[in-house]
Amino acid sequence: MNGPRTGRRVATVVGLVPVLAVVLVLLPGRRGWFDVGVYHGAVGHWVRGGDLYGWTTHNGYGFTYPPFAAVSMAPMAALAWYPTIVAHLLLTALAVAFLLRLLVDPLAQRHGWTRWYALALTCCLLAGLNPVRDTVGFGQVNLLLVALVYGDLWLLERGSRLAGVGTGLAAAVKLTPTVFIGYLLVTGRWRAAGTAVGAAIGATALAGVLAPDATRTFFTDTLWDTDRVGRLENVANQSLLGLVARLDPAHPDRLLWLVLAVAVLAVWAVRVRRAVRLGDERAGFALTGVAACLLSPVTWVHHLVWLVPGLVVLVASTLPWPPVDRAARWRLGGAVVAYAVLCSGLVWVFSDGWAGPAGFVGANAYLWVSVGMLVFLPVGRPAGADHPGLTEHCGGVVPPRGVAVDRQR
Repeated sequence: MNGPRTGRRVATVVGLVPVLAVVLVLLPGRRGWFDVGVYHGAVGHWVRGGDLYGWTTHNGYGFTYPPFAAVSMAPMAALAWYPTIVAHLLLTALAVAFLLRLLVDPLAQRHGWTRWYALALTCCLLAGLNPVRDTVGFGQVNLLLVALVYGDLWLLERGSRLAGVGTGLAAAVKLTPTVFIGYLLVTGRWRAAGTAVGAAIGATALAGVLAPDATRTFFTDTLWDTDRVGRLENVANQSLLGLVARLDPAHPDRLLWLVLAVAVLAVWAVRVRRAVRLGDERAGFALTGVAACLLSPVTWVHHLVWLVPGLVVLVASTLPWPPVDRAARWRLGGAVVAYAVLCSGLVWVFSDGWAGPAGFVGANAYLWVSVGMLVFLPVGRPAGADHPGLTEHCGGVVPPRGVAVDRQR
C-alpha cells in the first residue's frame, strides 16, 4: 500500500535533484568563491609572515573578521585553491546536516513523516534560498556559525553545563553572533551567558597570543573601518542601517537608525522572554537570529541564513496540514510569501537604483521579511515538543508542554 507513495516521494526528490544541481553548482560559480578566496589569500599571507589586515584582493577587499577567525582558518594555508573549496563545501554540508537534524527531524518524528523524505525535501528547499546560494557561492562561513550557535540550543534543551561554548566561539569568529549572548542574558541564562563570554574571551586571548600584531590592528583600526566591508547603501546590505543609508546615501541619518535599533531591541527582548516562559527555546533562538540581521550595521544577503530557523518555526506553527484554523492558514501563507521573497533575488533588481515607492519596497525586500518575522513569528509550543530535550531556565529546567520531567536525570 505504501509502495506507490514511496515511489512518488522518490520521484519528487529525484526530480528536484537537477534543480539542486543548478542552484549549487551553476549559480554559485558566478560568485567565484570570492570570500573563501579572501580567507585563503589573507590567511596564507599571514601564516607566511605578512600583515593579515594589510593583504587585499586586486579590487581592494581584505580580511575583516577578528583574529581568532584567522587562527581557526590557518589550516587553509596548507591547502591549494581547489582543495580549499572542497574542504569548505564539506564543512558547510556537515553544518547543514546538523541543522536539519536538529530543526526538522523532530517535526518529522512528531507528525509521522518518513525521515529521509522530510530531510531530503527540506534540503532541496533550503538550496533555493538566495542567502544559502550566496553563502555557498561566496564560500562564506555563515552556516558554520549558525551550526555552532544552534549547538548551544541542543545543549540548553538538555540542561548541559557546556551550553554557551558554541555561541562564544562563534562570536570570536564574527561579531554578529554576539547578539545570542544578549539572548542568554535577557532570558536569565546566567551560567550559559558566562560560559559564552568566557569562551569568546578565551578564544580572543588565544588569538592575541598567536597573532599579537593582528589582534592590535583589528581592535584599534579594522573593527572601526566600515569602508573595508563595502558601501552601506548597497542593496546587498539588508540591515536597518542599510535601509537608512538608502534613504540618503551621502548622509545616512544615524539618529533614525538608533531609534529603529532601540525599537527592534525592545520588541526582541519582550518576545524572547515570552518564548522562554512558554518553553519555546526554538522560537527564542529564531527571533534572536532575526534581530541580529536587523541590528548589524552590515547584513549582506548571505548573512540572512540566520532567518532559516525562523522559517522552520513558522512552518511548524501551521502543522498539521491542512491547517485547521484561520490563524494557521495565515501563518502558512506568510511562510510561503517569506520563502518566495527570499528565493527571488528581488533586491538585485534594484541594484542600480531604488527611487520611488516601488524601489523603496523592492530594494529592502529581505529586510521586510526580517521585520515581519520579528513581529509575527509565533511563540508557544515548541516545534519539537514531543522530543525529550529540556530547556534550562533561570538555573532550573522547564520542560516543553506535555513532556514529563525525570527528576533523577
